[in-house]
Amino acid sequence: MKSDMTTTILNLVLAVLVMLGVVFALLAMNRTHDLRQISANATVANNNIMRAQQLANETAAYNATAKSPELTRILTTIQPKAAAK
Repeated sequence: MKSDMTTTILNLVLAVLVMLGVVFALLAMNRTHDLRQISANATVANNNIMRAQQLANETAAYNATAKSPELTRILTTIQPKAAAK
């Protein structure tokens, strides 16, 4: 009788652990999918930032030769602010 009770308890513990393993595996797959999606979005955003920076650099180089006051004003508004010390 003691053996039947021990076996039942161990089987229940095993079943709970198996269910927890399945739940954790599903959570890991879901988070991996989210991470891949976020990583792809970050890559696109970084590419857009690099293109915008390249355009700003080319515009500044053009402005160095053309000396347009309007273009100079626009370029100064998009320059990153220096960190205050």
